[in-house]
Amino acid sequence: MGVFNIIFVKRNCHRNRIADHDQDIIGFLSAERGCYKRTKHSAYIVIGILGNFQNQGIGAKLFEELKIWTKENDIKRLELTVETSNVNAIKLYRKNGFVIEGVKKNTMLVNNKLRDEYMMSRLY
Repeated sequence: MGVFNIIFVKRNCHRNRIADHDQDIIGFLSAERGCYKRTKHSAYIVIGILGNFQNQGIGAKLFEELKIWTKENDIKRLELTVETSNVNAIKLYRKNGFVIEGVKKNTMLVNNKLRDEYMMSRLY
């Protein structure tokens, strides 16, 4: 595994962690927390890791940082969507306590083909 750094970026209700290697961004995790009283207990996350850097512990490290942030900020629910065919991502999410809540039909257009997404969440 190569050496990588995790950088924290904060903007309003958004929290981002960026993984870099030799000053190139190789991955990120973004958490958009609800800004209002009734939604600030939850956050929608998006994670991405370049293919060449997958399966090297970067996702695990990003989720470690996310767990710290959720605890410090009293987050009770994390949610995300993932393409149903993205087996590696689903495996990572399940390993980090996420469960499938449902399916969103035809939400993505990839290579001119409509794709479904799973809605996943983790409750604390």
